[in-house]
Amino acid sequence: MSKSVSFSYEDLTRRRAQQVSVPLTLDIYEWYQQMLQSHTVMFDPARASWLVFGYEEVQHVLFDQGTFSSQRSVNADGNVDPFLGMGILGIDPPRHRHLRTLISQGFTPRMVAQLEPRITAIVQALLDQVASRGEMDLVDELAFPLPIQVIAELLGVPSSDRELFRTWSAEAVSPDLAHRVAALQKIAHYFRELITQRRQASREDLVSALLQAEVDGGHLSEEELLGTCMLLLIAGHETTVGLICNALVCLDEHPESLQELLAHPELLPSAIEEVLRYRGVVHSLARVALVDTVLAGQQIKAGDLVLPLFAAANLDERQFPHAEIFDIRRSPNRHLGFGHGIHFCLGAPLARLEARIALGMLLERFPTIRRRRSMPLELKPSYFIYGLKHVPLEW
Repeated sequence: MSKSVSFSYEDLTRRRAQQVSVPLTLDIYEWYQQMLQSHTVMFDPARASWLVFGYEEVQHVLFDQGTFSSQRSVNADGNVDPFLGMGILGIDPPRHRHLRTLISQGFTPRMVAQLEPRITAIVQALLDQVASRGEMDLVDELAFPLPIQVIAELLGVPSSDRELFRTWSAEAVSPDLAHRVAALQKIAHYFRELITQRRQASREDLVSALLQAEVDGGHLSEEELLGTCMLLLIAGHETTVGLICNALVCLDEHPESLQELLAHPELLPSAIEEVLRYRGVVHSLARVALVDTVLAGQQIKAGDLVLPLFAAANLDERQFPHAEIFDIRRSPNRHLGFGHGIHFCLGAPLARLEARIALGMLLERFPTIRRRRSMPLELKPSYFIYGLKHVPLEW
């Protein structure tokens, strides 16, 4: 972040801590719908931030990097913190463009497509373990172990260490900033050692590929590598866990859609897109205003935090007619479930692939599946990830 801005890092850090202290709630989507009826942009004192609800307004914030910076996590010297900023998520152009190009070399569509047989085998094994019981916890026995195993194998993380990441990644999206910082430091320490090992002996994994990636003679620095590994680990499985769980909850709440999907499994990709719209997993990623500006008639000052709410924008009637209806045939469906613009999720193809395979096999093997409603749903504490602690199922 430029040191010539007209606000202090101390003030930004204070408001950032306040902004992340408000966790999501189960009824957050209903609240979004209520707010959209009267607001597209509103200041929220609890979060010390401007909340942006409207679809067009969210798109504007995401596109206008000259006004709304992603570099909202800074150190005492005013420079970007690569850990708190989650790698490229917290960096603006032109450096963002260079880093994304480098990272893309180790995370290509071809590499993702080659994972399909492995993902299928993992899902098959996980479902074999629960088939005879007639019940399962979706989170513990499928939605978490699948993506964490896939991303860990991609990064070259030993299977014995994967449970560590379950704890660390949950704390890394916590609304408690101290827990979040501590978890990111643990993850950074772990990957620093792994990067050192791969420098000494390269392997067929993503960390090695990132070390070798080159654009115009440039490589990722170690700090950038660490930020990238942390981003891939956390975003690489938290989003998929939430997507799989939200899909089952949506289908359970809309049995007519479940029956239609069972009769027409070719609708599964469209159904996944509607889940991403109707029950978004990633709800916001903060921006900071670099200059005084006006958004939807609201005066925003330089240094103000701005929260573009993707999950709210996905419920905007101006973009999605009958947005309150869960429609697995909805088209077009230009949702913001994976963000938008320069920070569009690099892992979106992998998340979609994992969700398609997991949900397809689950519904094929257990067509009478239903959620056990005697156990109420409960969210994992987070200020921007909508993730359920447990989803008990039976068939």
